[in-house]
Amino acid sequence: MTAVGLIGAGAVGQTVGTLLVSSGWCDTIVVASGRGHTAAALVTDLEDMGQVTSSPVRAVQAAPAGMGGCDALVVCPRAVFTNTATSDTRMTGLAANAPVIAALARQFVGYQGVVIVVTNPVDVMTRLFAEVSGCGTVLGVGSSTDTVRYRLTLARLLDVPARAVAGHVIGEHGDNAVICASSTTVHGRPVSVPLRQVRDELRHRPRRIVEGIGRTRSGPAGAAVTALAHALGLTDGVVELSSPWRGDWYGMPLLFTAGTATVRLPQLSPDEALQLQAAAAKLRTAYAQIAVLKETPPS
Repeated sequence: MTAVGLIGAGAVGQTVGTLLVSSGWCDTIVVASGRGHTAAALVTDLEDMGQVTSSPVRAVQAAPAGMGGCDALVVCPRAVFTNTATSDTRMTGLAANAPVIAALARQFVGYQGVVIVVTNPVDVMTRLFAEVSGCGTVLGVGSSTDTVRYRLTLARLLDVPARAVAGHVIGEHGDNAVICASSTTVHGRPVSVPLRQVRDELRHRPRRIVEGIGRTRSGPAGAAVTALAHALGLTDGVVELSSPWRGDWYGMPLLFTAGTATVRLPQLSPDEALQLQAAAAKLRTAYAQIAVLKETPPS
């Protein structure tokens, strides 16, 4: 019996719930949101879907405090704020989302399950949840979506199938993401990556989604469910997730074997190594701005 707690019933939370109902590998989805009526509405909608599709997955509503028995959590709430930034857009939510994540993390001190964080800026929010809660397995999904977008973009530029492209995007889920071009291969062979074109597409792709449908949802939700399946030991393989590494938190490839993760950083060129150092420094600086929340609960 596998139960997944879903905290946040917005665009991503709704899509995560839909994917979990259709996947069939979990038994129960426990939904919570800052506004209880949205959690209740999502449960009702998922119940309808389950009946229509003959899914065995059950959806119920509960407060976060009632999720201690869940095998895993997906944390995807978003504070109410207006994002008017044209660059570093994911970092804009730092001040607004950090108190929400810290307050949630305090409710899960001692929690033994897997935690997947989606809320942006995801690398910083993942570290905050982990350090406030003390949970052992807390992972963020940002670099997973970045990597998929990179492989899709390069495949289109080179006119090859996406499955032929092997390569990673690591570091920050944001403007300082590191494209590991030097270790990228196509059909197992090194390739010259048109970095300018790739960077342009990675920058504009989420913006096109937001302009068209208001919020990115399917990609991050798919990344969250994939991370769950790997971290719970349901499938093995490599997923790019935010995780602690040598004192920092950022996206990196993790090899999962029966639920146990091992860091598998690719070999970096000197320039890529410098980019990763810059990304790590940026994330440390951002975390320092909200680190007080670890010790001081908001009044």
